[in-house]
Amino acid sequence: MAGLREAKKAQTRRALVGAALELFGEHGYERTTVAEIAEQAGVSPATFFNYFATKEDVVFADQHLYDEILREVFAAADGTEPIAEFVPRTVRALATAPAWSFPLDDPLTAVRARLIASVPALRAGFLLRNAVFADSWARALCETYPGVLTEATAATLTGAVMGALQGGFGAYSGGEPLADVVTRAAEYVVAGFPLSSSDSPSRRSSRRNRSAGNRPRNS
Repeated sequence: MAGLREAKKAQTRRALVGAALELFGEHGYERTTVAEIAEQAGVSPATFFNYFATKEDVVFADQHLYDEILREVFAAADGTEPIAEFVPRTVRALATAPAWSFPLDDPLTAVRARLIASVPALRAGFLLRNAVFADSWARALCETYPGVLTEATAATLTGAVMGALQGGFGAYSGGEPLADVVTRAAEYVVAGFPLSSSDSPSRRSSRRNRSAGNRPRNS
């Protein structure tokens, strides 16, 4: 019985998200009301507020899943997989997780992206949530790859990857699965990062310093 209730709640939640994004895409974010979203989803406005406090919360309905999927990926990581393989694999896990309200290639995902790009309040909310997630990702990487990534390099890596993902998503025009596009974007970024602890940035720097110290000086 509890399983049926949870399934019903998940179905209602997806219906509300789908109805909201459809109406936002057709009529605009500001002009769409909670009552209209509820009617489109076949529920009452009171039911809407059982799931979401505001319209903005509907747009970011799946935000909690990022941390949940990230925890699952890192729970199975032991730091031996090369970073250049682990990070793209993490991106693919995020892109293909079945828990999302809609697949990455769903038209409503594109509607959501356009809303975030065009509505200042949503853009601000997106940037804040992205910063929090990037910080969590960087900390997890730093803990998984001690001696390979410092806090600074982990933050640089996650920031670069997330920028590449946004660029790949924004330029997507079809023709291949979007999960492949964003995974490849991550691969391009991590190509310049160390594959093992023996090639960490700090050790590269030490080797450069030793090499410079061994160079003959001009008299």
